[in-house]
Amino acid sequence: MMKRYLNFTLIALSLGVLTACSGAKTSTNETKNETTTVANESKAETETKKAAESETKAAESTNSNENTATYPMVIKHAYGETKVEKKPERIVTIAWENNDTPLALGIVPVGVSAANFGKVTDNRLHAWADEAFKKLGVDKPNVFDDTAGLNFEEIGDAKPDIILASYSGISQEEYDTLSQIAPVIPYKEKPWQTLWRAQTIENATPLGLEKEAKKLVEDTEKLIKEKVDARPEIAGKTAAFVMISPEDLSKFFLYLPSDPRSAYLQDLGLSVPESVSKLAKENTEFYTTISRENSDMLKDVDILVTYGTSEQLAALQADEILSSIPAIKNGAVVFMDSTSDLAGGGTPSILSIPYNIDTYLDLISEAAKKVK
Repeated sequence: MMKRYLNFTLIALSLGVLTACSGAKTSTNETKNETTTVANESKAETETKKAAESETKAAESTNSNENTATYPMVIKHAYGETKVEKKPERIVTIAWENNDTPLALGIVPVGVSAANFGKVTDNRLHAWADEAFKKLGVDKPNVFDDTAGLNFEEIGDAKPDIILASYSGISQEEYDTLSQIAPVIPYKEKPWQTLWRAQTIENATPLGLEKEAKKLVEDTEKLIKEKVDARPEIAGKTAAFVMISPEDLSKFFLYLPSDPRSAYLQDLGLSVPESVSKLAKENTEFYTTISRENSDMLKDVDILVTYGTSEQLAALQADEILSSIPAIKNGAVVFMDSTSDLAGGGTPSILSIPYNIDTYLDLISEAAKKVK
């Protein structure tokens, strides 16, 4: 699902990007003072009214087919289990791109977390989510002010009857607090390690739309295969996703296959290097730190993917030790500008994949052609 890198950029990335660009940072931030006023409640209700109306229409359309889900429904997860008494109608999503699942299913959430990495729109969302809202008739969705931590007050004001957070890093304390507002669906096992297929299905299941979600996943898999097959030069190449700070090359972060960014590279036709597989067996986190002196352990990496711009390549190649990594030596590095759509889409979701896949694969294709 690693905070960013080593100086301000590294720290920012350690806190935001490492935690899988983890959407709203949901670890140990203090709960904001609950000074809800009548004005705030009125504002929240106004902002969510249109979303709720659109959601109801979309839900009716989505469920025109026979729905086999039964309630009450019990869903097991990392913090125990959540009982969903009836089909939710007011859906809130928190953290990284959990809003994409209901949106892809034609349902408008009554409140969502703000996007906190990559290019964002005036509505503080990634472009694919903002476009999905607009297609469902909502120009101004209710987006929480939560990039510095969960905003329990605004979440409560949205009056949800379920809170989706399959891909997140919420703590036990945060889960307990959220559960006082509405039933919560957190990650199944470990924070920030829910891959895009599971995120889609796990967020859809309590909505009674597991079957529809699986169909979305199947369609997306077909799209990915079609796009990858059109770029045969990618086949057989190994790749790793890292985070390197140009201001401090003494160490860097390596995302492991349990992280959605790293796992997505396999969907895109790339293989996991043996060195990365070995490190994954030794770690339970979604990332590990590698010192500059040990960078030669990645000598079996053909392509590197990282955040930044291509201007950083010269500095990496000029470093005697880092240039021992074949991908750096050959210039087979994919750079994701942190202000781009792709930076947000590097951590994939059911909506971000079709939006960004051509851009991503074109960059990988260019890198693959440099492999020697």
